[in-house]
Amino acid sequence: MKKKLESIVTRCTELEKEISDPDLMKDRDRYKKVMQEYSHVKETVDLYNEYKVLLGEIEDAKTLIEEESDPEMREMAKEELAGLETESDKLEQKIKLLLVPKDPMDGKNIIMEIRAGTGGDEAALFAADLYRMYSRFAEANNWKTEVMSTNEIGIGGFKEIAFSISGKEVYGTLRYESGVHRVQRVPATESGGRVHTSAVTVAVLPEAEETDIQIKNEELKIDVYRSSGPGGQSVNTTDSAVRITHIPTGLVVTCQDEKSQIKNKAKAFRVLRARLYEAEAEKKAKERSENRKSQVGSGDRSERIRTYNYPQNRVTDHRINLTLYKLEYIMQGDMNEIVDGLKFSASQEALQAE
Repeated sequence: MKKKLESIVTRCTELEKEISDPDLMKDRDRYKKVMQEYSHVKETVDLYNEYKVLLGEIEDAKTLIEEESDPEMREMAKEELAGLETESDKLEQKIKLLLVPKDPMDGKNIIMEIRAGTGGDEAALFAADLYRMYSRFAEANNWKTEVMSTNEIGIGGFKEIAFSISGKEVYGTLRYESGVHRVQRVPATESGGRVHTSAVTVAVLPEAEETDIQIKNEELKIDVYRSSGPGGQSVNTTDSAVRITHIPTGLVVTCQDEKSQIKNKAKAFRVLRARLYEAEAEKKAKERSENRKSQVGSGDRSERIRTYNYPQNRVTDHRINLTLYKLEYIMQGDMNEIVDGLKFSASQEALQAE
């Protein structure tokens, strides 16, 4: 571990020299990559320096225990040593997790798709609740959200909603949200007060840049048509809605939320690019690890990952056996405990696989 950390210290020095070069700012893409790498490397170096100081204090405490003749002083030194060793163990674990190779996709923005599953209107209403939960979590992290497309029902729910979230480490933070989210509660329309179970599917797609995936014009079928459903004065009066079909894969993306056909087309392309990028990344991941499936979750959208139980004020993430009795806060976007637990569990698995 020490050899690896020393090489990271060297790399940190190299990056600091690169950052101080005025020419770096002229290449925006290169500047972004360098700053992202530096941010991760600097965190590791800072913890390593802290760890070395702790090791020095541990050696001092051990020396004091060996050389001190006063029993009371020796006892105090032993207590101090126990505390320092506990602290160093925790710090060593943090450093080991940082040494796990970073997924280059973690820094990407995402497109999140939420679809109502079993449960009819109640599932659509919960899809809207999840959208608000993720929006508030994004706001708390100073991330930007933008609705890409919606399919609303009249009572305030969504059969489907797609939206982008952009900011720092978005995909790395929310990647484990993909899967089936189950809700147990009494629907507003239920007169008998019975608890119903509904399901919503969430997909988290890393947003691809044009350089990440190439789409040829001859592979596309683009249709324009008049918008329908809630909207502005242009609804049903102009051909602003766009449907893009990717012929080789059969993927279809529609967008009609904007009044402008150009804007709808641009958003539809972003969603299509993200879906194709995810499909390609998934294919490569399967080729790399055919025999090993993550316990945290493979991102399979058919996998039931979490239950939201309203009568018990409970949220349970089934992958890491985490149960929290603070549903009302989580639905307001206070998701850190769940997100951090998933990230830590995934890092631990990756560390064991090293």
